[in-house]
Amino acid sequence: MRLIRGLHNLTQFSDVLTRGSVVTIGNFDGVHLGHQQVLDQVKTLALSQSIPSVVMVFEPLPIEFFSPASAPVRLMNLREKLRAFERVGVDYVLCVAFNPTFAALSAAQFVKKVLIEGLHARHVVVGDDFRFGQGRCGDFGFLREQGNRYDFNVTAMPTYNLDGGRVSSTRIRQQLRQADGSPNLPQANRLLGHDFRFEGRVIHGQKLGRKLGFPTLNLNPKRLQMPVCGVFAVRVAGLADQAWPGVANIGVRPTVQGSRPSIEVHLFDWNKMVYGAHVEVRLEAFIRPEMKFNSLPELQAQIALDAAQARQLLKI
Repeated sequence: MRLIRGLHNLTQFSDVLTRGSVVTIGNFDGVHLGHQQVLDQVKTLALSQSIPSVVMVFEPLPIEFFSPASAPVRLMNLREKLRAFERVGVDYVLCVAFNPTFAALSAAQFVKKVLIEGLHARHVVVGDDFRFGQGRCGDFGFLREQGNRYDFNVTAMPTYNLDGGRVSSTRIRQQLRQADGSPNLPQANRLLGHDFRFEGRVIHGQKLGRKLGFPTLNLNPKRLQMPVCGVFAVRVAGLADQAWPGVANIGVRPTVQGSRPSIEVHLFDWNKMVYGAHVEVRLEAFIRPEMKFNSLPELQAQIALDAAQARQLLKI
């Protein structure tokens, strides 16, 4: 998979794209079952025509640009999303900077500049509720009209339903943040089609866990908000032949005056230094909400209880 950063870099890939491409466009937050249905269709069409498959995404997301205060929490940061596309087998990802200039493109300008002149689209696959262009004035009907004008086909993918409801990023967020604060991980995973996970590089932390007798791997989740918070039984992939069991705190570490989201994982029976390693933290079971303790000894005692419960949940 190749990443194309910005419309201005499309010319670097013109030798491939001028043969045509199959394109899909969206936020793809979570790359859930509904998204996977769209991506499968894009890949199938691309293979049948021997042309590349292209996924177009935005940074920031359009809603983050227009309404940053009310934008929903992300299920995936950009890097996690790109790795998900890579696992699916997409050929190219075009990441467009969603800025005032791009937001001002009319629907017709979007088709001409991006789809025709930039991507040389032969086929466009979108969700049945797809909207685009300034003021979201472009819809599926308009896109199909433009397809007739510029000679590309358009497919609207039907809504993907599961368990009596539409599979969507919003529905998954709701499962990850239940009214009582505990996530419904099994249902979220069912809608995603994969385990909910965080990915990132192991960084240096405050070394507090080591002082408390529970050394941790620290990850910067690269988010301002977290889709889940609390203490979880986890398995960490990327360090050994199999995913390694552990217990993780996900949140802002209120006991030690934390201010930004972090992920701290204590691996069971592990003693290797792995700074710089890229790992995948898979959430297996929820243990408790994040909480503030009056002292470090109280925190230490609770971590011991959490670790024991995680071992039971993970059956180790």
